Amino acid sequence: MEFGIFDWIDDDGSPPGELLARHLDLVALADDLGCVAYHLAEHHGTPLGAVPSPNLFLAAAAVRTSRIRLGAMVNVLPLYDPVRLAEEVCFLDHLSGGRLDLGVGRGGAPAELAVYGLRPDEARARYEHVFETLLATIAGEERLTDEGSTGHPAAAIFQRPRQTPYPPLWYPTSNLSTVPWLGSQGLSTLFSSFLLDHAGADPASAVRTYAQHWQAARDRPGRLNAHVPAPTVGVIRHVVVADDDESAHALARPALDRFFDTFNKKWIEAGLGPYVDYDYDRFEEKRHVLVGSAGRVREVLGELMAVEGNYMAGVFSFGGLPADTCLRSLRLFASEVAPGLPVVTLAERAAQAGFS
Repeated sequence: MEFGIFDWIDDDGSPPGELLARHLDLVALADDLGCVAYHLAEHHGTPLGAVPSPNLFLAAAAVRTSRIRLGAMVNVLPLYDPVRLAEEVCFLDHLSGGRLDLGVGRGGAPAELAVYGLRPDEARARYEHVFETLLATIAGEERLTDEGSTGHPAAAIFQRPRQTPYPPLWYPTSNLSTVPWLGSQGLSTLFSSFLLDHAGADPASAVRTYAQHWQAARDRPGRLNAHVPAPTVGVIRHVVVADDDESAHALARPALDRFFDTFNKKWIEAGLGPYVDYDYDRFEEKRHVLVGSAGRVREVLGELMAVEGNYMAGVFSFGGLPADTCLRSLRLFASEVAPGLPVVTLAERAAQAGFS
């Protein structure tokens, strides 16, 4: 089974330099263990994300690694000058030796958009403009931007990415209305198990919908991401693997409690209440988190992968878990959980959904 790492780099109270160093160690180990990719979230004005510029961190990760793919998950496009972002994308793609994945998204938390003076009702139009201009700039198309913070020609930069026509596009979502479009365009995606549950859905149904629309449009001329023959469709879950179930739960429970306190912090401060109704026992029962011995986690994940996507992105470092605990959990997962787990292709998933 192919697997990777999703990382929020949530603040745990330690000095920032130590926090960043620990997560760079995590990426380096993931590279050694054969993880497929490392995905880093972008957040602003919240301890949920201690790295407001994922591209800066990915530049450091690129020089610590040699095989693992790297990408922001996502660059929150409404907050960027599209030409500047295009330059960073090209630079990172070459710095990493062509290992960059280009994650794009709109962002959702009003308090985070407000840090940049942006209202939620402005975000969609801004996202669409930046996305269009970003791809045009990377491709060197002769066109002018007509709004936003720059009036430069989209072809003004001399850089081009190492991967052509652009690094593989990713768009994670918990909004089911976007899934048909993602599938029809072939954009790789990640679904968060607990966020889908919050939206009244589940990963298996989201994956089937994606696969159905991908199968219908996979040979359509002019779609996005056409240079990626087999998009990646995965699910994000927090993971703690230890010697036995009891030890794993003793480690995971306080860390997850702290993580979700952080996750809900800005929403509560805004008087909106918690965004996610978190309860450790319920989350473990609903398999939003994978906690236990290697045997237990392998058993549960095997059942999940039989009905979900072709990829799993684990959150291995969160909520102040000690560094050695995170690294050992990752080693156990790579050596004793992932090997031998089956993966169903998107075509098989589409057939299960009644489309072939």
